[in-house]
Amino acid sequence: MRSGSLPRRAIGLLLLSGLVCCLTFGGRAAEAADPTVGWLGGTPEALEGYTLFTTLSGNGTYLLDQAGREVHSWQSAFTAGVSVYLLDDGRLLRAGRVPGGVTMSAGGVGGLFQVFDWDGTQLWRFDYSSPLVQQHHDVEMLPNGNVLILAWEFKSEAEAIAAGRNPATTSQNQLWPEHVVEVSQTGPTTGQIVWEWHIWDHLVQDFDATKANFGVVADHPELLDIHARQNDSADWLHANGLDYNADLDQIVISMHHLNEIFIIDHSTTTAEAAGHTGGNAGRGGDILYRWGNPANYGAGTATDRKLFGQHCPEWVPNGYVGAGNLTIYNNGAGRPAGAFSTIEEIATPVLPDGTYTLPTPGTAFGPATTVWTYTAPTPLSFFSSIISGVRRLPNGNTIVCDGDSGYFFELTPSEDVVWEYRVPLAGNNPVNQGQIPGGNLTFRTQRFEPSYGAFVGRDLTPGDPLEQYPMLGDFDNNGVVNGADLARFELLFTGPGASTIGVLFSNAEGFYGDFDLDGDIDCDDALAFEAVWSPGAPFPGIAACAPLGPNFVRGDVNQDGTIDISDPIGALGYLFQGVSVDCLVSMDVNDDGALDVSDPISLLGFLFNPAITSIPEPTVCGLDPTPDTLSCVTTSCP
Repeated sequence: MRSGSLPRRAIGLLLLSGLVCCLTFGGRAAEAADPTVGWLGGTPEALEGYTLFTTLSGNGTYLLDQAGREVHSWQSAFTAGVSVYLLDDGRLLRAGRVPGGVTMSAGGVGGLFQVFDWDGTQLWRFDYSSPLVQQHHDVEMLPNGNVLILAWEFKSEAEAIAAGRNPATTSQNQLWPEHVVEVSQTGPTTGQIVWEWHIWDHLVQDFDATKANFGVVADHPELLDIHARQNDSADWLHANGLDYNADLDQIVISMHHLNEIFIIDHSTTTAEAAGHTGGNAGRGGDILYRWGNPANYGAGTATDRKLFGQHCPEWVPNGYVGAGNLTIYNNGAGRPAGAFSTIEEIATPVLPDGTYTLPTPGTAFGPATTVWTYTAPTPLSFFSSIISGVRRLPNGNTIVCDGDSGYFFELTPSEDVVWEYRVPLAGNNPVNQGQIPGGNLTFRTQRFEPSYGAFVGRDLTPGDPLEQYPMLGDFDNNGVVNGADLARFELLFTGPGASTIGVLFSNAEGFYGDFDLDGDIDCDDALAFEAVWSPGAPFPGIAACAPLGPNFVRGDVNQDGTIDISDPIGALGYLFQGVSVDCLVSMDVNDDGALDVSDPISLLGFLFNPAITSIPEPTVCGLDPTPDTLSCVTTSCP
C-alpha cells in the first residue's frame, strides 16, 4: 500500500457506514468507460503477470498486477537516475540521482545506484559521481553480482584537441566521452572497479595529421570518428542504455547522438579493453559491431540511416521468440518521413564463435533490413522524442514503454495491442482518474510472468491502484452519484456473488464501482454504491441485489418473530381474502419467486410433517440468497 493514502478497502468501509466525504474532482473530466490513467484495458492474449516501473521525477518503484493494482513497492531517498531492474532473486537494482549540483549534468544524469532486498532494505549503495566521472541513464547487474555502470568522463578542451578534435567544436571547453566500469561490492557503500572500457581509447580522426588518432575513417569501422557528430555539446555522444549478453560476454550500448548502437567485448582485461587486441574476439576494446548510421564511419549517407535518437537496445533472451536478436526503441526524432517512433528487431551478423566480421572499407555492417519493424497504424500517433524502451516477453509478445507520456502497451507478433497502462503519477503524487498527468515520464518498464523467480514465496496480494478515485461510484466525475452513474454500475455489474477468478471488469473504469477491491462489482459493492447515492429520491436498487432490502425470516408471514400456525393462515388470507402482508418475500416459503397456494402448503408441511425438516434460508434474520422481485416493506428483524 502507498504510504499517506487511504486504502480502498478502508474507503469502502467508510462508505458502508455512511461516512462519505464528497471530494472535489480537479482536472479534465473523463467520459464514462474511458479511463485516462491506470489500466486502460487488456485481452486474454496479454501476458498474465506483473509490471515494474519508476518515474524519472519520483522516488518510488512500483510492481503492479495485470489490472494495475499495487502488489509491492520500494522507496528510495533519490529520484531516478534513471533505470530500475527487478532481479530474479527479488532484489531491486535502481540508479539514483545524487542530490545537489554535479559537474556534468545533462538528460539522464544520475550518479549512484542502490541495491534493495524485497522488503526495501538497502544492501548496497555505490556513488560514481565526481568532477571527473558521472554515472547516467543505466546500470546492469552481471551474473557474478558485479554491476556495470554507464558514465561520462571529463576531458578538457586541450585533451580533446590533442586527440584530434576540431577546436571549433569545443565551445564548452570540454567533452564528456562515454565509458563503462564494472564494480564489485566491498562494503555497504563501497566498491572496487574491476574492469573498465573507454571509448576515448578507440578514436580515429582525419582532421589533423599532427594529432593523435589520425587515419582514414572509412578504413576503421572498429573505431569512432571523433568528429562523427560535430556539435558544440560537451555531452557529445549521449549514450542512454546498455545491455549484457552472458553467452557472448558482450555489451551493447546505445549512442543516442550518433544514432547508432555499439557492441563491445567484455571478456577483455582492462588493459586489453584499452587496446586493439585480446579478449574472445581478439580485438580488445574496439567496436565489434555497430548499426544504425553508417555515415559515421564513411560507409553511407544520410539516406542509409536506420536509427533516430534510439533507446534501449536489448538482446532477446534464450528461449524467447527471436532469441539472440536485438530489439530497439527507435524514437524517430529527425526521421525524414516524420516524427514518429518505431520498434526495430534486428538479427546481428554474429558468427558461431561470437565474433563479427569487419566490413570492407566503405561498406556498412548488416543487416540491411530488420527482422521486424512495428509502425503504428497511424504513424504520427506514436511518438516519444526522449527516453522509452522495448522488451520481448516470454509469451512472444513485446512490451513497449512510450516514455514521455508514461504509456505502456503490449503487442502481439501480429501487432495487436492486447494490454495498456498509463502511469498515474505526477512525480511522487498520484492523480485522480480522469486527469492526464504531467511529470509521469518513465524511462522503461519490465513485465514478468507469475513464475518469475523473484516472486517465489512472496505475498503478491493486490492492493490499491495507484490512481485515485475521490468519489467512488461517480463514473462521470461530475461530483454526484446519480442515474447516469447507476447505468454505468449496472452495465459493469458482474453478478451478485463474490468473484473467485480474478478481475472481471475490463479496465480501470471498474474501480469506480469495485468498492471492496476484490476484482468484481457485486452486491457488496451495490451496498456501498447505495451509500453514496446523491439524488433526494430513493435509491432504485439493483435488480440482481434484492437482498439490499431489510433482513427477514422466511415463513414468518405475520412478522411476530416466530413461525407457527398463524403464518400459513396469514398467507392464505393474503391469497384469498385480501389480507395485507408487509414482507412478501417472507411468505415465499418454497423460494420460487412467486406467491401461490404452494407456499402455505409448504409451510404447513414444515410445521407438521416430521419428514420435512427445513425450508429455504434465511430461517433466522438474514438476506435472501436467491434475489427476486418480491418486496419487504417492514420486518421484525434488526
